[in-house]
Amino acid sequence: MPTYVVGARGGTRRYLHSLWLLSARDLRVRYSTSALGYLWSVLDPLVMSGIYWFVFTQVFDRSVGERPYIVFLITALLPWVWFNSAVSDFTRAFQKDARLVRSTAIPRSIWVNRIVLSKGIEFLFSLPVLVLFAVFGGATVSWGILLFPVGVLLMIIFLVGLGLLVAPLCMLWSDLERTTKLILRALFYGSPIIYGINDLPGVFPQIAAFNPLSGIFTLFRVGFFPDQWDGGAVAISAGMCVASLLVGLTVFRSLERPVLKEL
Repeated sequence: MPTYVVGARGGTRRYLHSLWLLSARDLRVRYSTSALGYLWSVLDPLVMSGIYWFVFTQVFDRSVGERPYIVFLITALLPWVWFNSAVSDFTRAFQKDARLVRSTAIPRSIWVNRIVLSKGIEFLFSLPVLVLFAVFGGATVSWGILLFPVGVLLMIIFLVGLGLLVAPLCMLWSDLERTTKLILRALFYGSPIIYGINDLPGVFPQIAAFNPLSGIFTLFRVGFFPDQWDGGAVAISAGMCVASLLVGLTVFRSLERPVLKEL
C-alpha cells in the first residue's frame, strides 16, 4: 500500500510538471515571434469592447447593461475570450502534437488541460486592463468581488469538461470543427456579454439561465454590479459545469482508443 501511494503521488507530480511545461511552451510559442507579445492577450477584448461601447453609447441610446458600460462589457468579454479561444483550440488538440500524443505515457487528458491552463494564464494576464478601466471609469467594488475566484473555478471545470468532449469528437469527425466555430459565433450573442440577464424580456431570463456561461459571467460581474446577481443562474451554472465534467470524462475514456488509432 505505501508503494502505491508514493507511486500515485509521483505520477501526479509528473503529470502536473508536464502540464506546466506544455502550457509554458504554448505561451512561449505564442509570444516569442510576436512584436506585441503580451498585448495580444488584451487587444482582442479591448477592440471588441471599444466597438460595442461606441455602438451602444454613442450611436444608439443604451438600454442594456449598467454604467460604466465599458466595465460592464470587459467583465464578461475577458472570460469570453478565454472560453472562445480554449474551445477553438480543443478542436485540434490532438492533431497539433500527434506524435507526442501517440508516444507519451502521460494521460492524454493533458492535451486538453494544457489548453485550459495556458488560456487561463492569458486571462489572468489581461486582468490589469479590467482594473484600469474600473479605476478610471469610476466603477465601485462590492462584496461580490470575493466571488470572482469562484467564477474562475467554474470556468475551469466547464472548459475541462467541454475539452474532454470536443477534442476526441473533432478528431474522429472533422466536420465538427466547423460546427463548433458556428456554435461559438451564435453563443456569443446568446450569452449575457453585451447585455445582462435581467435585460431580457419575458421568459428569456429563465431560458438564458440554462446557459452555463450566464452564471459564470454573473460571478465575474457582481463585484462591480451587485444588481446583476442571479442566484438561480449561478446554481444552474454550477450544476451544469459539474455535469459537463462528468460527461466529458465518460466520453473521453470511451473514445481515447479510437482517437489513438486515428492519429
